[in-house]
This record gives sequence, C-alpha cells and structure tokens, in this order.
Amino acid sequence: MEPFVYQSLSSRVVFGVGSLDHLSREIDLLGARRAIVLSTPEQRAQAEQLAERLGKGAAGVFAEAVMHVPIETARKAREFAASVKADCAIAIGGGSTTGLGKAIALETALPIIAIPTTYAGSEMTPIYGLTENGIKKTGRDARVLPKTVIYDPALTVSLPKGLSVTSGINAIAHAAEGLYSQDANPIMNLIAEEGIRALGEGLPGVVDQPNDLDARGACLYGAWLCGAVLGSVGMSLHHKLCHTLGGSFNLPHAETHTIVLPHALAYNREAAPEAMSRIARALHAEDGPQAVFELARKNGAPTALKDIGMKESDIDVALNIALDKPYWNPRAIEREPLRALLVDAYEGRAPS
Repeated sequence: MEPFVYQSLSSRVVFGVGSLDHLSREIDLLGARRAIVLSTPEQRAQAEQLAERLGKGAAGVFAEAVMHVPIETARKAREFAASVKADCAIAIGGGSTTGLGKAIALETALPIIAIPTTYAGSEMTPIYGLTENGIKKTGRDARVLPKTVIYDPALTVSLPKGLSVTSGINAIAHAAEGLYSQDANPIMNLIAEEGIRALGEGLPGVVDQPNDLDARGACLYGAWLCGAVLGSVGMSLHHKLCHTLGGSFNLPHAETHTIVLPHALAYNREAAPEAMSRIARALHAEDGPQAVFELARKNGAPTALKDIGMKESDIDVALNIALDKPYWNPRAIEREPLRALLVDAYEGRAPS
C-alpha cells in the first residue's frame, strides 16, 4: 500500500428526522447564550421561526446571505453579530448561508451551528470563499469549521425537486474530485464512494416522491460524506472552473457544478482510472463521467451553461481566468482541451 497522510476533522453531527428538536441542547453544549440566526432572504421566515423557538437565546436574525459570499455582505454580517453581542451563529439553509457563517467566524472565531437544508456539504469543511471585485477566492482555516451540524431530513422536504438534484450532484463533485486528489487516501476513498452511492440512489427517489424521508435521508447522508471529503483533501480542475464561472459571471452554484462535473471528469478520465472506476461502481454504471451526465439529464437538471445565464463570449474570459493559477490536477491543464471542455459544457453535449 502506498504511504499516505490522513487528517481527521472534528465536528459533532446530530442526524435523523426530528434532530432540530435538539438545537437548544447543542447551543448549551457550546456554552453559548446569544445566538444569531443566518439565512437567505428566501428563508427568512424559517430563520425567524427558529429564533422564536430559541426565545431569549436568540440575539437576532440576519437574512441576507447570497451566493458566493460577496465581501460587502460578509462585512455587514460581522458588524451585525458584533452589534448584538452574539456568541454563536446558527446557519440554516444551503452553502450560501453556511458560507456567510464562515465569513463571520473567520474574523471573530464565533462558533457555528450548521443546519443544512440542501446537500451542499459546506458544513463539513474548513473551506471558506469570498467574492471581491468579481473574483472568488477560497481558503482553509480551522476557525470556520462548524462546531455542530444538525442533519434533519424533514427540513429538506421543502427543497424543490430540481434544486435537490443539482444540490446533490454538487455534493457528488466533492467526492469525485477527492478520489483523484493530490492528497487522496484510502479512508477518504471509502467515504467518497459511499457518499456518491447514497446520492446516486437517493436522488431519483426524491424526484419520484419529494416527501419520501428515506430518500431525503439517503441524500443528506451522502451529502455529509461528500462534504467530509471536500473538507479533508484538495480539489482539482472541476472546482477551479466552477469557482471561476460562479464568481466571475454570477452563475447559480449548484447548477454550475452539475453541468461542469461530467466534462471535468471526462477530461481526467485517462489520468485517474481508479477514481473513474469507483465513480462508475458507485453509480452502478460502466462509465463514471457518462453516469453523472445521465443522472442529471434523467432527473431534469440543466446540462448546458448557456441555459443558466452564461454567454458564448464568456467562454474565453472564463478560460483565461481558469488558466491563471490553476489548481493541481491529475492531467496537465492545457488551453485547447480546456476550451473544448468549456464549449461542450456550454452547449450541453454529452461528455467526450
């Protein structure tokens, strides 16, 4: 066996239908007394209900989280947390809300309790992202890793079918790239394959029966595992492209990951055969990149960047940004093959 390094991350996970009922207990275990609740504007009502549930333990609601965490929003949230003397932040929602919590913690070390309502997986990572002047920059810092994560499948029932699929495939992207990461290891490989399997089996069930808590639970379980991979090992070409497309053109996060992933996997197919074999096996298919593409197509997810707001003139702009300081990748990053990848993803072709 090849030598490897495995670094575990410490998070407390409370999983299962009804887990939200334990929120007050989890706040107490952190020694917190004044929690702010974070959400997107669309989930304000849910955030306010949560604050009402906490009673005197709630210091306020900040419902301004948006995609890609603009630096201006992060600064405003930090100022709000300081003004109400918060000693804990509760992030309810998807990656945008968790990302905002991380932006607060990065400067203040405020502990975060994450309550995911999507399958983004950000809650299991010490990775943060901030967008300034149209460029999204990411980093790692132990301070931003949520102290506690509450996974309650019942909270994901309101997630529309389409967003469930794209959010789930976004999670699969974390595990898929983790399999051919520069610092991949046998432990993360096991977790990655199991996470992909759980999501691959759970997503069709969510589409067929949106209220199926078993299917929702399988997807949330898979998202947890895929997020753990993202938090433990490095990412490659796919994530560089999606950070470029999302941060520079404000494309929707989960949809962008869904569209790009099969093409990024196909780009790396020959350079990472064992990873592709694991992805295919997890999805009960012969070919990993094609299986991911079909999972999206068959379940109604978008497959073309042009359908989610990207312009054809953006292709070369994105190409130049992606080529600048590229992430490590098992296959060398070359201009013409990378442009072909972007064109295929723009047009919505099957991965070549």
